Amino acid sequence: MKRFANIQQAEDFILSKSGKNLRFAIPLGLGKPNQLVNALYRRAKSEKELKLTLFTALSLDIPEAKTELESRFTKPFFARHFGEDYPRLEYLKDLRNNEVPENIKLHEFYFQAGTALNNLHAQSNYISLNYTHVAQSILEMELDGVIQLIAKSHDGRYSLSCNPDLTLDVYDLYKKHNRPFLVIGVVHPDLPFLGGDAEVKADFFDGIVESLEISHKLFAPPKNAIDDTDHMIGLHASRLIKDDGTLQIGIGSLSDALTASTIMRHQKNSEYQRLITELDRHFTAPPPQRVHSDPFAKGLYGTSEMIMDGFMHLRKAGVLKRYINDHDEKAPRYLHGAFFLGSKSFYEWLKDLPEEDYAGLSMTRVSKVNDLYDEHEMALRRQRKNARFFNSCMQMSLLGGAASETLDNGNVVSGVGGQYNFVAMSHELPDSYSILMMKSTREKKGQRLSNILWSPPQLTISRHLRDVVITEYGIAFLRGQSDAECIKRLLMITDAEFQDELLETARKNHKIDPHWKIPEIARQNTPDKIREFAQKARHGGQFALFPFGSDFNKVEIGLQQALLNLKEKNTKALLRTLWRGVGTRRKDFQEELERMNLFSPGSFKEKLYQRVLLGSFKELALQNHPR
Repeated sequence: MKRFANIQQAEDFILSKSGKNLRFAIPLGLGKPNQLVNALYRRAKSEKELKLTLFTALSLDIPEAKTELESRFTKPFFARHFGEDYPRLEYLKDLRNNEVPENIKLHEFYFQAGTALNNLHAQSNYISLNYTHVAQSILEMELDGVIQLIAKSHDGRYSLSCNPDLTLDVYDLYKKHNRPFLVIGVVHPDLPFLGGDAEVKADFFDGIVESLEISHKLFAPPKNAIDDTDHMIGLHASRLIKDDGTLQIGIGSLSDALTASTIMRHQKNSEYQRLITELDRHFTAPPPQRVHSDPFAKGLYGTSEMIMDGFMHLRKAGVLKRYINDHDEKAPRYLHGAFFLGSKSFYEWLKDLPEEDYAGLSMTRVSKVNDLYDEHEMALRRQRKNARFFNSCMQMSLLGGAASETLDNGNVVSGVGGQYNFVAMSHELPDSYSILMMKSTREKKGQRLSNILWSPPQLTISRHLRDVVITEYGIAFLRGQSDAECIKRLLMITDAEFQDELLETARKNHKIDPHWKIPEIARQNTPDKIREFAQKARHGGQFALFPFGSDFNKVEIGLQQALLNLKEKNTKALLRTLWRGVGTRRKDFQEELERMNLFSPGSFKEKLYQRVLLGSFKELALQNHPR
């Protein structure tokens, strides 16, 4: 094993081993050693005789502002949050500008959501894979090795930390086939050291970089704001979790909302029960035998390809406390994960875990987390009892198929990831649900559109795997139901504006009794009804915008809401907002305008920015306190 004192030494070593054709995997998400990746990328750009192939997923980057107004908000925040010296991936810049050289190929099986739309190189080189099939694909692509960030303990031990997910599976696969596989680790001093299968010996690596060059902040997505619709979906979803069960959740505002409601159920159960009673009065009530509302006496065990802030909050709240005894591990575990990504406070929690919490958390290979099929299958089945696997999707067909990652035109928004794995696994386990969460509508250029459609052209989950679907209007249990019953149940959680058109399409296609009518309670599925329920919940101390704190300060939180209010407006709507701002006093929002450098505009354009921002604040005030 070689030790390198800087990035240059590692770069030269890799070229000495791979020659003129570099073919490497780099981990998804946090585990990319950006500086070494950038060094290899620059080398290939400058030496055209070199060929470079990179295979990865979830290439994280600081978002680009799309407007000057947005840039005024994000630039100071990003500098504070990510640091001035964060080494952004240079291949992402070239991808955005369509400037990737011909001697370089970049393949991803999962995009950071929405970042690769209409990009020729990214879309044409995308590889659609289940997470558990990636290792075999790497073998078949004959890649040379993997380069990734690793952690080092105070006593000199090494951990794959955030990304044992594929590295362990690929390493074993190459070893099984007697093929050489180069493993280069780059130590980051702030990366949490985690044990379990993630801890490896030094000779696992062919080379390790330990350098003062690696001192940037870890990539930490800002904490999510949770809107009323998110909270409604999270509240519905929290009722499905059974005590003494198994939990998988993802990242994003829907998962945060689910976490918040689950903690309320456990710690403030009387308030939770009152909220649930109100919920069943105003929305379609689920079958009582299918839902649960008691605190978690025995607790939950987590098994999730990704672990993030939600699991930290559930552990701290006393929910994540069911332990399982694994056949090949020394300590009982309350959580297995394949990779992690989260907030700054999440990384600090992982670094400072008390002994019991540290011993019970195991980072491991994705093949162990995302499926059942190994030599210890029966043990895995026993451990994963009462499983609830929560994922999100973009659209749902009225027959129960889910579109989660690809648009109508074939452009990939994100990727399949492990969603199919958990959907299929739920059908293999007794008393287990695959739960897909989705907002019932979306807005595009000022127009409301339904996310429940007759037949989306691109499906991630086929209808024969339909199970449970949740929107802000309720829960639809679809597994084992006829097509007609599936249609009825999905219409019950569809926004009222779109119900008649969908029902008529089902009738025309002979999929439902032409005399069936949508019940009156579902006819009241409107945004106003959601807003009214959410306001009552907030008055009771629930449905907070940032239930787990925010990386933004108070002024920035208000600005963020005002900017989001402008985001999907068409020209006509923006002019109305601008006009509302004309009569709004700037002194009422002095801190906000000063933060945006707009309190004293220096040009006509800045004057317009000031007015449209003031108009947006006024609209938000009217929404929160209607006359």
